[in-house]
Amino acid sequence: MTKENNKSMERTLRRIVLGDQVPKSGYVLLLILYIIANFMVQVVVRNQGEFVVLGRVVPYSNFAGVFTSLSSICLMLIVVLYRKLGYITSMLILCLYQFPELLISFFLGGNINAVAGFFSNIFTAIVITIIYQMYRKNAKFQQRIHYQAVTDRLTELPNRFAVGELVERLINKQERFIMFSIDINNFKGINDTMGHGFGDQVLREIANRWKSLADSGKTETSDFVARLGGDEFAIIIRDYKNSEQVKSTVLTYKAELERVITIEECDYFMTANFGYAEYPTDALTPDALISGANAAMHSARTLGNNGVLRFDPDLAGNAKFLEIERKIRRALENDRITFHLQPQYDINHRLRGFEALARMRDKDGNLISPGDFIPVAEKTGLVDQIDSCVFDQAVKFLGDVMNETLSSITMSCNVSVRHLMKNNFIEEVRSTLDKYGVPPQCIEIEITESIMIDSTDKALNTITELKDMGIKIAIDDFGTGYSSLSYLNSLPSDILKIDKSFIDVMNDSESSKQYVAMIVSIGHIMNLKVISEGVESEDQVDTLKEIDCDFIQGFIWGRPMPAEEAMKLVLEEMG
Repeated sequence: MTKENNKSMERTLRRIVLGDQVPKSGYVLLLILYIIANFMVQVVVRNQGEFVVLGRVVPYSNFAGVFTSLSSICLMLIVVLYRKLGYITSMLILCLYQFPELLISFFLGGNINAVAGFFSNIFTAIVITIIYQMYRKNAKFQQRIHYQAVTDRLTELPNRFAVGELVERLINKQERFIMFSIDINNFKGINDTMGHGFGDQVLREIANRWKSLADSGKTETSDFVARLGGDEFAIIIRDYKNSEQVKSTVLTYKAELERVITIEECDYFMTANFGYAEYPTDALTPDALISGANAAMHSARTLGNNGVLRFDPDLAGNAKFLEIERKIRRALENDRITFHLQPQYDINHRLRGFEALARMRDKDGNLISPGDFIPVAEKTGLVDQIDSCVFDQAVKFLGDVMNETLSSITMSCNVSVRHLMKNNFIEEVRSTLDKYGVPPQCIEIEITESIMIDSTDKALNTITELKDMGIKIAIDDFGTGYSSLSYLNSLPSDILKIDKSFIDVMNDSESSKQYVAMIVSIGHIMNLKVISEGVESEDQVDTLKEIDCDFIQGFIWGRPMPAEEAMKLVLEEMG
């Protein structure tokens, strides 16, 4: 890489901070206008002629002031638009041309009108000096604020906002480039075992290595390294000749990461998954490009080989998938993940509690269907973050209810397989309950039977810990997945939830009714309470009473509702 390309990171970030420069053609145009205006001053001053306007005789010399003002305006605009260059240019014009010409005209030519021009130019010099000094003062402050806005505090790398700005600029210029989305493997384990201080030092070391590599020129491409947040980084690569050079560049970053990191005499061996997408081959818009790189990274992580994977439309399904993923990420960043509560009743219509259901709003505040965003969240690995948001809000609501009414209703929360398997899941649950002063006995965790297929031993250990805390366990959607009496018998659960699909057809035939009755009986034999989901009609309620179902959840007695309405419902039940 040439010497001029070194320090590309700082140069690129500076462009983002300062914004786009005004075209130099405007500078030349303003100088030409100034020359023309100044020339016209000389023309009209020397012209003794007159012309008639609306019946009045006007001497040409009267327009000298107009062209003088126009020339002054040109100099001021040069300073405003071109800052230091414009100020130097304007002062040189005034000092080396305007003032000498006026002095010569006055002392040698005896032109008394030169006095007015002299003081007019002094006024212009004062004004452009004030403009320039104000610009310098404001520019330093604005640059400092903007620099902070585009820089990650921990690593001092550019941040997510800077990446978005750069991607948008490059696309507007139609410049070919590649964006890599990078996820550091097992980083949470460092935070959990060694503390966040150690984790921060690891992130800073990774950032320093990659920034030094980007500025060194060793890759022979123009590289822009950023930290997106947490253990996620991005690298934007430009000025590459072919795919082999791109491969060489990313493998260089990969090798730099995988060199042993030693902090306080502890050695860490870090790896990462790299996903990338190219403009304009793989995507034509900033959001599509970023989502494509993220989709490739998540697929690389799923493969589990610490590899590098290019975006392929088959990885994400279709454009709608990428759009929803983008909305999920922005909702998580901007606290637009919320929840609704659907009431659960006993068979005699007494309130048992609520199930917390994830909801998401777009930037305009409109709700996005859970049927659209939950499957995408599961495939992209974002579902555990949604779980955490909903769990925190639901437990807070329950704490508010208990403070307001002293009642002990049950709050049921869904937990994905991915979330349950996290090493710090138990600590997260315990910490949230402590934060809002909610006893574990009032919490119910809903899991699906598939958990037992994914990791039986770890699932059992985690569920057992939850049970030991006093939390109830509900098996959701029973009968729709990996239904097995052996699994059911081995799970330390409390509640069996019958899926809505069985309730919908329960009264269509005697065999369908007996199937639901059998599930209820199995639950009771195993000392489990049974909840029927999706109950929507009175005849379904009557059948469930007949077969001794314990609890009912469905539109017939209560639709999902915002927290405010749920609080009113609790107060009404207590009254």
